[in-house]
Amino acid sequence: MPRQALSGAELVTLAGSRPMLPMALGGSWYATDAGDADRIGAMEAAFEAGIRHFDTGAGYAKGHSEELLGQFLAGKRDELFIASKAHSDDLTPDAMLRQVEGSLRRLRVDVIDLYYIHWPRAGRDMRGPMEGLEQARRQGKIRAAGVSNFTVAQMQQVEEAGTIDAHQLGHNLLWRFAEQDVIPYCARQGITVVAYSALAHGILTGKFGPQAHLDASDQRHTILPFRPDVWPAVHAGVERLKALAAANGLPLAALAIRWLLAQPHINSVVVGARDRAQSQANAAILDDGVSPAVLHEATKISDEVASHIPDVGNLFDYYP
Repeated sequence: MPRQALSGAELVTLAGSRPMLPMALGGSWYATDAGDADRIGAMEAAFEAGIRHFDTGAGYAKGHSEELLGQFLAGKRDELFIASKAHSDDLTPDAMLRQVEGSLRRLRVDVIDLYYIHWPRAGRDMRGPMEGLEQARRQGKIRAAGVSNFTVAQMQQVEEAGTIDAHQLGHNLLWRFAEQDVIPYCARQGITVVAYSALAHGILTGKFGPQAHLDASDQRHTILPFRPDVWPAVHAGVERLKALAAANGLPLAALAIRWLLAQPHINSVVVGARDRAQSQANAAILDDGVSPAVLHEATKISDEVASHIPDVGNLFDYYP
């Protein structure tokens, strides 16, 4: 049955003036030459700006993301809302419980506020990992359980084993397929929606030209919008969005994030930063006003771009 979603105070932040823009310590955070000092600086700047929701994952940098956040948490744990996630080929409850326990050790905490099943396994029964999260909840090791990148059918399956409190999914001006069924389902069920990839892996900063020119080692080769048959339409749309943002005195990134925050049933938007300056810039976005008319125009452009993007299931074209 539908139930009340977790409140903003419970799920998005424990305190502070920036409740809708959590700090993401994701995989792309480590696809840069930034060092740990820069990453700590990014967290410090987010904290100083009032951000209290920090999101990470057991698989990011082989656990080092959690370890670094654990260092940062010293003396601040009671002020912060911590979310992490994990996935494994072993779909038993015990395997998920071990994942939670590993995250607890790396984060140096007694309880994690929100823990996600990071990816579903196509065609396999995902109830076991949810059973593991429910065990962790009963044992006081997590406070809330979530899923990430799940379809409606996959959510319905795991709901047979436990309660989904939050769904973290990719959503942005270039990728909006969740609006068709996943987000409406979450709204009906009272599941909080947390969006990631607000800037579409850097595309919505407007920094790429007609040819993306990614290095051979760049992990973004696997990201759908960079696909050669899709990129021309994406680039053309981004140029129009860039012009719209400039005409209203905004960086494109600010328009993209403010648009996402304004979408119905999007409760929170995780945004990463690799250093102090980027983190400060992200927080400042919440001070930028964007009129409904500008947001409506951005949606119109997005609608046109979306017609050229195939629905392959997820942004990564990834099916573990």
